[in-house]
Amino acid sequence: MGLPGNPPGRDADEREFDAFYTASVGRLIGQLYAMTGDLAESQDVVQEAFARAWERRAELDLDGAPEAWVRTVAWRLAVSRWRRVRSALALARRQGPAPAVPPPEPHHVLLVEALRRIPEAQRRAVVLHHLCDLSVEQVAAETGCPVGTVKAHLSRGRAALARLLADTDLDPRTDRLPEAKHG
Repeated sequence: MGLPGNPPGRDADEREFDAFYTASVGRLIGQLYAMTGDLAESQDVVQEAFARAWERRAELDLDGAPEAWVRTVAWRLAVSRWRRVRSALALARRQGPAPAVPPPEPHHVLLVEALRRIPEAQRRAVVLHHLCDLSVEQVAAETGCPVGTVKAHLSRGRAALARLLADTDLDPRTDRLPEAKHG
């Protein structure tokens, strides 16, 4: 007897598929590992192939050769991944080496270190409001918090940052703030 709302025989189908999975997953991973030479990749593609088999379980003949179908799908997934990686590497080679990136400015490092030390909710509100230029209402919508809560996070976050940045180049009480660079 099926669960309420399930078509008759669904429980049996699920049990049959579970038994198929349990009986063949290890064997298929081993086979794909032998074909690909990469255990993690083999586990990933076999799991993805089983997920696709689950979606098509009504069409999949568990009395026929379902293991061959899963193995073929897993192999095709592995080949597809290799092609994507190969294409990405070819593109990277064509573009040449990445340009040199200058180290972060000292005031940027100070700010990031201070931000890391305040609670996550305050940090998120401060970054969204002050660095992303979102209004308090937009921050509230994005974080799912009431406007009053966002205002409290901002107030507490700014106070915590002021304490953490006291006596540094970013101390808001001094005129030592670095000038903004305009391009």
